[in-house]
Amino acid sequence: MLSNSSKYALTAVLYLAVNSSFEHKILAKDISKETQIPQAYLSKLMQELTRHNLISSVRGPNGGFYLNEENREVSLLEIVNIIDGDNRLTSCMLGLHSCNSDHPCPVHHLVGDTKTKFVENLKKTTVQDLVADIKMGKSFLGI
Repeated sequence: MLSNSSKYALTAVLYLAVNSSFEHKILAKDISKETQIPQAYLSKLMQELTRHNLISSVRGPNGGFYLNEENREVSLLEIVNIIDGDNRLTSCMLGLHSCNSDHPCPVHHLVGDTKTKFVENLKKTTVQDLVADIKMGKSFLGI
């Protein structure tokens, strides 16, 4: 359900959330190395996230990317929507424009409730919520 771009963006943001601060900014090349995300691809994603104030950055010597307190309260859905657009997660699995609960496509009932719950969970979960789980050892980034 998530594009590779969204997966990469979420991974990079979570990496920053766990490892960065205003005092400890991280360069895109270092994030790329640690997360195994291609550097050119990652740089474009980071620019887009910075442009929408979902992550913070400083240019020049001692520059790099980091998350401030406001960035940490961003929902996962906000990140996905910036990277993939608003309708990627809500569109029909078969790509039909008129598919909805009143006029369902053949697979609508197979994924409808699951997709709706997934989007709701992305909406109510913040970056900081996941960082807490990572730091408590309840989940890992696999990096």
